[in-house]
Amino acid sequence: MQTGRVLRELAPRYMLVAARGTSDNAATYGKYLFGARNGLQVALATPSLFTIYQRPPDLSGALVVGISQSGQSDDILEVVREAHRQGALTLAITNDPESPLARSAQHVIALQAGQERSVAATKTYTAQLVALALLSAGWSEDEVFLEEIRHLPEAVASALDEDETVGRLAERYRYISHCVVIGRGYNYATSFEIALKIKELTYVAAEPYSSADFWHGPIALVQGGFPVLVIAPSGQVQPNVLKLINTLREREAELLVISDDDKALALAQTPLRLPVGVPEWLSPVVAVIPGQLLAYHLTLARGYDPDHPRGLRKVTITR
Repeated sequence: MQTGRVLRELAPRYMLVAARGTSDNAATYGKYLFGARNGLQVALATPSLFTIYQRPPDLSGALVVGISQSGQSDDILEVVREAHRQGALTLAITNDPESPLARSAQHVIALQAGQERSVAATKTYTAQLVALALLSAGWSEDEVFLEEIRHLPEAVASALDEDETVGRLAERYRYISHCVVIGRGYNYATSFEIALKIKELTYVAAEPYSSADFWHGPIALVQGGFPVLVIAPSGQVQPNVLKLINTLREREAELLVISDDDKALALAQTPLRLPVGVPEWLSPVVAVIPGQLLAYHLTLARGYDPDHPRGLRKVTITR
């Protein structure tokens, strides 16, 4: 909260967010969040401009945010360091407040999620989303926003209660080799994060799309039995997403639908129910959970070890 007020008073003209992997998906949520709730233009950084090409853009008037679970990735560090050299505001969001990223930034939000033991990060992703939501609420000084955030733990607990159900449903998909994951608006980020978890744990080729982009060509992929996971919680984009779900059903796609809405769930072969009452702007915190559980149980069903995905390490360093 205090960080949000300080940054609002300093009045940056726009926000530039540097992140990789799961943190990059959290950054995509931030792009929608701060645009819609705070009227702030948000862009995602291109770290190779800072490292490989050594041609960083002009960051005058920017708030530059580095998001990293470990706070150790060199290219994210270089974006924040260059921002500091240019006199821009800098903020680190990390699970390690003693990390190089935290030491490089003027302001730090420590996730305080405890040690992330999983190679495929889950709780730190959730913590990143909540940290961004709290920053947005502090920025706007809106008590209604804060009250809505306070109800998140109950909704998350309710979503986790579906673990056994998701485990049974996952068996149906143990032999798939490909799928697409679709979301829009705030949950565009959710589609990328769920697809990432499916890819890195189950080795299924899962491709994320905006429901709007999916109409522009990729829908040609869909024929009978093609697996499509759609994130469709209640909110302003749901009518658009429902239109796509109906078209996919007509094409006899194998539909998995994550939603709190009975109409949307009734269209799916595999309905994945969300708790009701979560505002759309906070729904990614909860909507990602059925996808995380699906990836976990599908990994087990396919005979793989979710704690040791092949070719991956806990901390990934990119330059």
